[in-house]
Amino acid sequence: MGCVHGKCCSRYPASSDADPHDLREVVAPHMGNDGNHHVQQGNNHQYVLTERALELVDVPSHEFHLEYSVLSQRGYYPDSPEKENQDSFCITTKLQGNPNLHFFGVFDGHGQFGTQCSSFVKDRLVEVIVNDHTLCEDPVKAYEYAFITTNSELHDSDIDDGMSGTTAITVLVRGDTLFVANVGDSRAVIAVKNGDCVVAHDLSDDQTPFRKDECERVKQCGARVLSVDQVEGLKDPDIQSWGDEESDGGDPPRLWVKNGMYPGTAFTRSVGDSTAEKIGVIAVPEISVVQLTQNHLFFVVASDGVFEFLSSQAVVDMVVRYSDPRDACAAIAGESYKLWLEHENRTDDITIIVVHIRDLRNSGSGITDGGRLNIKGSAVVKGKVTSNASASAGSEVYQSMMSGFSEHQPFELSVASRRSPLSILPSPTYSRSLEMVT
Repeated sequence: MGCVHGKCCSRYPASSDADPHDLREVVAPHMGNDGNHHVQQGNNHQYVLTERALELVDVPSHEFHLEYSVLSQRGYYPDSPEKENQDSFCITTKLQGNPNLHFFGVFDGHGQFGTQCSSFVKDRLVEVIVNDHTLCEDPVKAYEYAFITTNSELHDSDIDDGMSGTTAITVLVRGDTLFVANVGDSRAVIAVKNGDCVVAHDLSDDQTPFRKDECERVKQCGARVLSVDQVEGLKDPDIQSWGDEESDGGDPPRLWVKNGMYPGTAFTRSVGDSTAEKIGVIAVPEISVVQLTQNHLFFVVASDGVFEFLSSQAVVDMVVRYSDPRDACAAIAGESYKLWLEHENRTDDITIIVVHIRDLRNSGSGITDGGRLNIKGSAVVKGKVTSNASASAGSEVYQSMMSGFSEHQPFELSVASRRSPLSILPSPTYSRSLEMVT
């Protein structure tokens, strides 16, 4: 959702590390100097759409593999038609030369220098993780250190992050276990086969003032939590109730300094945002841990441009309809884009990674209740069961933190003999065909 000034401002400067021509070509896997198998990393600064090739990586320790693709689409901004895509993504396989360690991340920049912030973080975060010798033994500790270190280095860099920053949603695969670290309001979702249905379960919880725990935390740090209408005197500022994000996202609660009309962030955690950090916007990640089972079909990592108008279940339902993750990415981007234009006169940047879990057998047999552990600081608590769907006997999945799924997609994968054409709605100002890379 970004800061109040972030998503629809004037054109921003180009990122310091960007070469827009890089994104017109398929980035083939290559071995980096650090011994890691780098697959894809990118910012889509200039072109409307970037689509990557279908990739596959093995997880030999548990004899399954991951099949994945990523798509990033620049938003439509009628007042700033040349505005860059501030989303970035990073996919790095075989971290530290380990064939069982793989990293997937999406970074949603905001503010005047959001492009630079997201690019810096997607590069530096994985570098810190890779260079941490405790990664295999204690991924949670390595994750926490990487986020705090990257945030500190961004503050000390040449990038002005006073009113700019980025969210970060990342998934580290270690054998048959997922470690999900989240800062901000982007999201990771996993699909779970439950009988003849496929149910969405959130791997992360959006960190916004809609959450009572986050709202109280930032207030204790000195933040005023008010919607724009409340700040402008159109609504009573003493009414500290904003409903929920699903129904009242049009004028969300935001964070403001005590005697000022800034920064106006609609999230409570981020990397960067040094001004907002003074009122409780921190870079400490919330980390969840999930042991995979044969009921886990795929996971999705995406920026909030996807989830602004699509529920987690709707996204999972769309992925189920396609056997090829490239088609699923395209369908999600197209539907997100369409819904944005139905509700507003612009769209957000949209980035999606879809990762299919193929041929996993007999993992997670030791877990008997909810499989998600939420790790906040030093506390470890079981994820609460709030989904309408109940886990089947022997299921090692946690229930979604979001309730209200009235319908679940029947488990029926449509396997096409050839890929369907990519269908993405173009920006209204673009009459020419979208340039695509396959």
